[in-house]
Amino acid sequence: MRLPLRTRAALAAAASARWASRAAGRGKGSMIGGLVAEKIDPQIMSRLAAGKRTMLITGTNGKSTTTRMAAAALTDLGDVATQPDGANMDAGIIATLSLARTAPIAALEVDELHVPHVSDATDPQVLILLNLSRDQLDRVGEINAIERRLRTGIDRHPKTVVVANCDDVLVTSAAFNAPSVIWVAAGAGWVGDSVSCPRTGEPIVRRGDDWYSTGDAEFRRPAPDWWYDDENLYGPNGFQAPMTLAVPGRANRGNAAQAVAAAVAMGADPAAATAAVGTVGEVAGRYGSVQLGQHRVRTLLAKNPAGWQEALSMIDTEADSLVIAVNGQVPDGEDLSWLWDVRFEAFETMKVIASGERAADLSVRLLYAGAEHVVIDDPFKAIASCPPGRVEVLANYTAFRDLGVALERAGATPLPSTPAKDDR
Repeated sequence: MRLPLRTRAALAAAASARWASRAAGRGKGSMIGGLVAEKIDPQIMSRLAAGKRTMLITGTNGKSTTTRMAAAALTDLGDVATQPDGANMDAGIIATLSLARTAPIAALEVDELHVPHVSDATDPQVLILLNLSRDQLDRVGEINAIERRLRTGIDRHPKTVVVANCDDVLVTSAAFNAPSVIWVAAGAGWVGDSVSCPRTGEPIVRRGDDWYSTGDAEFRRPAPDWWYDDENLYGPNGFQAPMTLAVPGRANRGNAAQAVAAAVAMGADPAAATAAVGTVGEVAGRYGSVQLGQHRVRTLLAKNPAGWQEALSMIDTEADSLVIAVNGQVPDGEDLSWLWDVRFEAFETMKVIASGERAADLSVRLLYAGAEHVVIDDPFKAIASCPPGRVEVLANYTAFRDLGVALERAGATPLPSTPAKDDR
């Protein structure tokens, strides 16, 4: 299909912007290319998505990993357009679609605030809802408002198959009335934001894996179509297959289950999809390990209380050193009150280096947690101060990003992924 003249002009301008960004040493230029293209043609996302079979992936945590898994699970169906770097707002999505125009399939990570209008532009065949919890209050706002916004967006697309985590109360509420829902028991390690029913305000009662609302007899945990245990993935029609992942954590087993369920909904073979998600290792630096001098450094990313809780469970307490780096820039959320929701008490027996632009705030929290620590503001210098051996690094968004750049400039050598242990 020949694109309109305005769209072709937008793509040409985006290509020029990408080239200029690379030539100036300012990065790959994908984001600036997407921004330029959208300014010239506000309808460019829908025009580039036309004719593609699209899957959208959203949630508070796990979007990038699940998107990478979903893209891997879909590869047997054709080329897949997907973000390599987690750029999940409009400019990043437009850049991805513009660089993969011939791909018949798209697996797109989408910021939860952007899902309704991105759905309007792409008319997704499948939407994955991972989880919903408090994030950056100064940007995202109150979480029940996000649930209502998602619910309204889903209502506008009755033909979309929603793959939803039935263990998450807020996700279940958003998907509950959709005409076509595939329920996945993907787990909910963080339940602090769903103590009350988002529909009635009445308490949520939990009994084992089950939950229900005391104010609405019909609103309770749906029976899952897909679920997993420590060894296998289970699905409809008696499906069962071993699921071995290269990324750590039980939350990632839930992410993988949803990626497989969504890929199968688009026509993928379930056994092949289950094998494919196990090939996903390092995701844009997450879970990756590098060798820098005498230090083997593994980096983990966490951005909100739920994500920090999960990431803390992945820390190898037998490592020689632990660096925790926290910034408070706009992409991180400038309000760091969430630090008091994170259980840093887990490090009572492990010495920590508090680092990042907000190392002082982190130090106060660690002090109250009884965690022995020292403060070194620069994460790179914090790693250099560690004794030779394995260093675990846990960082929020901009601290993680900036440290990755610093490690690359210092000549750190990427190390191969190893099979993940099941962190509980």
